[in-house]
Amino acid sequence: MSEIIKSEMISRRKALSLMGLAAAFGLAAAPTALTVSDAEAQTAGMERRQERRSGRQERRDERRTGRTERREMRRTGTATGTGAGTGTTTGAAK
Repeated sequence: MSEIIKSEMISRRKALSLMGLAAAFGLAAAPTALTVSDAEAQTAGMERRQERRSGRQERRDERRTGRTERREMRRTGTATGTGAGTGTTTGAAK
């Protein structure tokens, strides 16, 4: 019976070694878990940023079209296109 107890006993050196390995694996796994959550957050941020960029681009294109049509109207007296910005201004008339 004493043989069974001796075989199940673990030395302090082995116990500390196992605890050290567990700590090392825990530290190695933590950055991996953070990287996954950071990647998900970054993806959501990239989507929002892309939506803002596309909205700015559309507004910019509308302003450019409106300016071009107003300029053409002043020069010739006729509008060249049917843009969404026709007749609307964002600033004071010059």
